[in-house]
Parts: sequence; structure tokens; C-alpha cells
Amino acid sequence: MAEKTDLSTAYRLMKSPNKKTARRGLKIIKQMKRTKKGIK
Repeated sequence: MAEKTDLSTAYRLMKSPNKKTARRGLKIIKQMKRTKKGIK
């Protein structure tokens, strides 16, 4: 299974009752914020 790393998918994963899945979504969001902050 290929992992999607776009923000919309990450926010959807966050709503999952499964802790591992929610954590995976949070990780993607944090990574996106980090790269966005680096660009500015």
C-alpha cells in the first residue's frame, strides 16, 4: 500500500479511532508545517 502524504489525507487520518493511524496523520501534518516554516 502506497502512503499518501497530502494534507487532506493526513487530516482524514487524524479522525481515525485507530491510534497508529491517527499518529501517522499527525506526523505528516507536522512534517508539512516544518517544511513550510523552512521555506519562509
